[in-house]
Amino acid sequence: MCRCAWCVFLSLLLIMGGGCTSDSSSPSSSSRPNVVFILADDMGYGDLRSYNTESKIPTPHLNRLTENGMRFTDAHSSGSLCVPSRYGLLTGRYPHRENMTDWTERSLIDADQATLATLLRDRGYTTYMVGKWHLGFEGGTEYDCSQPLRGGPRDRGFDHYFGLPASLDIPPYFYIRNRQCVAAPTDTIGANQSDAKIWTDIQGAFWRGGNVAPNFRHEEVLPRLKEEALSYLQTHHEEREQRPFFLYLALTAPHTPWLPPDSLRGTSRAGLYGDFTAQVDGVVGRVVNALDAMGLRENTVVIFSSDNGPVWYPKDVDRFGHRSTHRYRGMKGDAWEGGHRVPFVVRWPGRVPAGTSSDQLLTFTDLVPTIADLTGPALPEDSADGDNLAAVWTADRDSVARGPTVHNALSYLVVRDGPWKLIPGLGSGGFTEPQTRSPAAGDPEGQLYHLGRDPAETNNLYEARPDVVDRLEEQLEHYRSQRPQTDNE
Repeated sequence: MCRCAWCVFLSLLLIMGGGCTSDSSSPSSSSRPNVVFILADDMGYGDLRSYNTESKIPTPHLNRLTENGMRFTDAHSSGSLCVPSRYGLLTGRYPHRENMTDWTERSLIDADQATLATLLRDRGYTTYMVGKWHLGFEGGTEYDCSQPLRGGPRDRGFDHYFGLPASLDIPPYFYIRNRQCVAAPTDTIGANQSDAKIWTDIQGAFWRGGNVAPNFRHEEVLPRLKEEALSYLQTHHEEREQRPFFLYLALTAPHTPWLPPDSLRGTSRAGLYGDFTAQVDGVVGRVVNALDAMGLRENTVVIFSSDNGPVWYPKDVDRFGHRSTHRYRGMKGDAWEGGHRVPFVVRWPGRVPAGTSSDQLLTFTDLVPTIADLTGPALPEDSADGDNLAAVWTADRDSVARGPTVHNALSYLVVRDGPWKLIPGLGSGGFTEPQTRSPAAGDPEGQLYHLGRDPAETNNLYEARPDVVDRLEEQLEHYRSQRPQTDNE
């Protein structure tokens, strides 16, 4: 049985012929927009100059994308780490509903769970994915390359897939095409540590040692993903021009290892990280320019975002003068805004007004209902944890009223309701030290911030506003009750 209401909804549409046929000759198929979602890995809100005029990183292509579309300033990934972000984006469900650590043992997205890819595939779209999956496969991380790899993108709605099972610093290192290993990881590679005098041990050109496929080169991965995406686009354009497509391009950068080519080294004023981020900007430019050259500009929704915040410490800010999270506190993994507030840009000429900005609260779980509305029948209001923001994207409305939302940090589940944000404990909840700490004498038990007046989260109102704390704690308890039970609970 389907795990969510919109699985049933989609099934009924198929039975009734409600526009979800996969027949490319459908008279309405050519009028539906193509959808391209480009997801950077560990890029900060303040890395784009269109978000932070003082950024030390050149991002001309992302700046141009912003100029031609709508910039969201209060957009959030589903979590402040890779796995929950991707889960929420593809399913429309809050990631705390599943045990996110299980990706090493199974496919986190159940076989009967509808996804953004199954939604669009069932509406007649060809669905492509290129890049980092990081949501697990059946059988976990004991990959048997003599057999098809099940439970990955090809079994969760994508017609075509090329990419890697996880992050580029987590072995084994190998490519997958559809369900097959391109080459099995039969060789071994040692760990590559960054220069401790400059970076921490999880920054720089860092990767963990382990199994690797013959001839696999870390520095070649980002260019390879770019070429695979361009190849898919060109093939689709030449062979199936009348059928709309969905391309999910999940980049592996600027997540570690930071490996910019020699031609880009020194082009930023933020060290290796900045140079590698500039390379990501170039990849985005190549993909967007290819769409435009193919005559697909007017009928393609292009979305760019990042899966969470960067690994960028206060000492990096001091060293380079670059604020990767802009004015927001914290970084990847954290419950603070720097962990999950991300750049989010939408371009759709003629439908999304160019050069505009929105302060609408947006989370990755909104993608499923919003894109559903833009490509066909809207889903029922209770079909996903997110909200339908299509009217905001197309500027038919300035904002959409919504209830509380939650974000997964490394140690905390955080609730946001309007301008109020509750973190149920002290510390960052993530990579910034201290991650958690017990209250000392006179300390509050948690953190409450009014983001409208205090976006940098410097004034903890936990004790000053017990009424708000009680209300948000009640909301948080409701969300906590939806968590799966684990062995240590």
